[in-house]
Amino acid sequence: MMIAPRTAPEGHLIQRLPSVRGRLRADAALAAVTWFRVGGPAEVLFRPADAEDLAAFLAETPRAVPITVIGVGSNLLVRDGGVRGVVVRLAGGFADVRVLEGDRIEAGCAALDATVAKVARDAGLGGLEFLSGIPGSIGGGLRMNAGAYSREMKDILVSVRAVDRDGRLFEVPAQDLGLAYRHTSAPTDWIFVSAVLQGRPDHPADITRRMDAIQSERSSSQPVRGRTGGSTFANPPNAKAWELIDRAGCRGLRWGGAQVSEKHCNFLLNTGGATATDLEELGEEVRRRVQAASGVDLRWEIRIIGEPAAPDQGGTP
Repeated sequence: MMIAPRTAPEGHLIQRLPSVRGRLRADAALAAVTWFRVGGPAEVLFRPADAEDLAAFLAETPRAVPITVIGVGSNLLVRDGGVRGVVVRLAGGFADVRVLEGDRIEAGCAALDATVAKVARDAGLGGLEFLSGIPGSIGGGLRMNAGAYSREMKDILVSVRAVDRDGRLFEVPAQDLGLAYRHTSAPTDWIFVSAVLQGRPDHPADITRRMDAIQSERSSSQPVRGRTGGSTFANPPNAKAWELIDRAGCRGLRWGGAQVSEKHCNFLLNTGGATATDLEELGEEVRRRVQAASGVDLRWEIRIIGEPAAPDQGGTP
């Protein structure tokens, strides 16, 4: 089913794309699906029906058309000018989670990390409770080897299924992905569609207590109720990003409608009227101040995509 608004002008990209069983939408707003609640539209948004629909679409779409994949938008900043080409967002069956034999869980890559942790708990499988402290989906967690509370995706990952830009489906064991701190060596054009995760037998009540402790710690130390993108910068070797930011005097720093959280200064907040430009410029100002104060070059952990706004749309300090 292809859905193209009547206002799509003649020659719009959506009119040159192959037919799909999922949904295609022209000039689709993305701000509403990102946790920052900012950013411009996708030229075309594609929600595939299943992995085969995605593979067929990629195989038939000309290479010149840019393809960008997003998850639930928790660790994402979409620039104000929007995203050219096709934005792929997995939903529907890609969020399915089921328990397998051998203390394993199979999760679609649109499944929320917290949902997977709950399914594992209900099945009496421990070792995955750290996922309840990661605000995102399994696909995003695979791409960045997400982690929290001394555990990472690489600690529980058995294998993944992925589709490449030519529409080829792969099933790959975890050891072939080159997983390291906030990094995977998987090709950048791969779209992860599902993963098999390893748990261990445990009592649901004990798992629940650990998950409750994680939620309590998150609530007390992070601005979980604010419009934020989660942890902004990766921790440098032998250091913590928040401490470097704090020492550089950036706690509470504002730029337009964006602010460095006073509760946890490795989080940026949309205080209500921020643009994506405000948030990105604030982040760059933090990086400049940390570099000047400590000589450390902070690396963005938040993924930034899309085109900049027109010059007169930028934020101000």
